[in-house]
Amino acid sequence: MIRKYFGTDGIRGTVNDEKMTAEVALRLGMAAGHLFRNGNHRHRVVIGKDTRLSGYMIEPALVAGFTSMGMDVFLFGPIPTPAVSFLTRSLRADLGVMISASHNHFEDNGIKLFGPDGFKLSDQLESDIEALMSPSSGLSLAAPAALGRAKRIDDSQARYIEFAKRTFPRDLTLDGVKIVLDCANGASYRVAPTALWELGAEVIAIGVEPDGFNINKECGSTSTAQIRARVIKEGADIGIALDGDADRVIIIDEKGQEVDGDQIMGLIALDWLAHDRLRQPGIVTTVMSNLGLERCLNEVGLAMIRANVGDRYVVEQMRAGNYNLGGEQSGHIVLSDFSSTGDGLIAALQVLAVMKRRARKVSEICSVFKPVPQILRNVSYGGGEPLGDIKVVEAIRAAEDVLGRDGRILVRKSGTENLIRVMGEGDDAQAVDRAVSQIVEAVNQVASAA
Repeated sequence: MIRKYFGTDGIRGTVNDEKMTAEVALRLGMAAGHLFRNGNHRHRVVIGKDTRLSGYMIEPALVAGFTSMGMDVFLFGPIPTPAVSFLTRSLRADLGVMISASHNHFEDNGIKLFGPDGFKLSDQLESDIEALMSPSSGLSLAAPAALGRAKRIDDSQARYIEFAKRTFPRDLTLDGVKIVLDCANGASYRVAPTALWELGAEVIAIGVEPDGFNINKECGSTSTAQIRARVIKEGADIGIALDGDADRVIIIDEKGQEVDGDQIMGLIALDWLAHDRLRQPGIVTTVMSNLGLERCLNEVGLAMIRANVGDRYVVEQMRAGNYNLGGEQSGHIVLSDFSSTGDGLIAALQVLAVMKRRARKVSEICSVFKPVPQILRNVSYGGGEPLGDIKVVEAIRAAEDVLGRDGRILVRKSGTENLIRVMGEGDDAQAVDRAVSQIVEAVNQVASAA
């Protein structure tokens, strides 16, 4: 089945465009409500959101869909995506929903779905829901007396704060640690500063004044210039940059330098290996993770399992192989001892725990490996299938021959935008640049001719 709505991470699109309208949200609520309305118990769904203006449109449309199918709705308001995952389990809900387009700007929004176990839905379940979203699917609405109810849950943020704090070692505090925290004017703007302050830190919070339009705007994990400058200005020990829904994190060291998800995973993996906390001798990353991380892990006897891009696919591989650490270079870090999805705050707390135990600077503990030169370029295309064109196929083969066994080429379609992502890495930076450039040129030629 060719999916019209669902991508790599739920449904995402420009608001009031084809994928992200009130009608789509209504039909999604009805379809998911139908699919998860099993058994004789009173059914419930929990809904969180970030701070986008369009959340005010999408949330009531979802509520109408779910209640029309006889499901009770618990509304959390602005709260991180991992909090929705946690509270879906904690409140014994049949379904969890997060309204967010993650790191995108305010014009976009999205809908992510979690099953009763707190894990994101499988591709098959999403396809089943999409099939039921058709006007011709003939869904059976609830009888008037069986309609669902909706209510606000006032303590949802406090529940998540206490949960996050419990993931930090009990024998440690953050006393004496100065943190610059960037919440991207997003879903974590209340919970993250509170949790870190209650653990003892001095918190300088930025990106905590959402107005519906400024989420991820020149702030957060995808735009770190502001936090990097602020860390240096304040003489802070560490910077923590979250994205709009706080399921990813980028660390800033005391010198104002970025620490990406690969370095964070390497740090946690080596620390957990030393403390016998890894369930399996390895971690799960994606095809985008740096070759340098793989070599570093292999040197200490740890494997690196590569999954498709998307924290959902990382989690699937983790569950299949019983791994308890995985993530993405972009900063989605999944610590399954604590959470069933990426959680930026909890990952940051693990970095802080290592920093406190070792009494060393972030720049010292987070330089886990030397990255192999890696180049990523995005190519826009209007439609069609550029990757199937013989010119592109031959360019990819030629690039792979250039890099040989000392490098990698990865070419893939974005799951959320009309982009072809071309990544190359290898020990010879100039060879990598040439290899990537010839693929980009081939894709551009095909795209312009379409």
